[in-house]
Amino acid sequence: MEKIESLKGATIAIVGMGKSWFDYNLAKSHGTYFDEVWAINAVGSVIYHDRVFMMDPASRFLESDDAGGQTTSMVEMLLNHEGPIYTCQLDDRCPGLVDYPVHEIVRDTNCHYLNNTVAYAIAFALWNKVSHLTVFGVDFTYKTNMHFAESGKACCEFWLAKCMENNINVSVAPRSNLLETNVDI
Repeated sequence: MEKIESLKGATIAIVGMGKSWFDYNLAKSHGTYFDEVWAINAVGSVIYHDRVFMMDPASRFLESDDAGGQTTSMVEMLLNHEGPIYTCQLDDRCPGLVDYPVHEIVRDTNCHYLNNTVAYAIAFALWNKVSHLTVFGVDFTYKTNMHFAESGKACCEFWLAKCMENNINVSVAPRSNLLETNVDI
C-alpha cells in the first residue's frame, strides 16, 4: 500500500469506545472541524467516519460472540460497509476490508511495537504525515483486565510521542486518562 497523499497535513480525529468519546460529540456540536474521522471497531456503526480500524479478523465477529456487545453492530458493519476498514486479514464476506500496511509502517517507522487497534491507527496517522491528531474515547479504563489496559495505554502513548517527535500536533479528549489528560494541572 502506498501512503495516502490527501492525509499529508490533514487534521484527524480518532474515536474509540471509551467514555471520553462524548468529548468528540461535544467538539463536533461546537463546530470543531476534522478533515477525516477514523472510527475504532464498533464506533464505526454509530458515528459518521471516513475510515475504520479493526485489527481483529472479521471471523471474530462473524463466527463467534467473542466480542460481546460489539458483535451485532460489527457484523452489520462488516457485511455492508464499503470501507475502508483496515484489518489484519481479508475476508470475502466483507466488501470493505483493506489490508493494514503493517510491513510498510514497521519498515518506515523502524518500529514494530503495535499491540492494539488504536495504536495501529495512530501509527497510520504518523506514517501518512498528518498534521494534527485528536484522540477521543481512548481511555483504557478496563476494570477486569488491568494488564491489557496498561499495555494498550502504554503502546498508544508511545505512538503519540512518536507523532509529537515528528511535529504532529496531538490532542487528547479532556476526560481521557491517555497522556494523563484528565489529571488536573
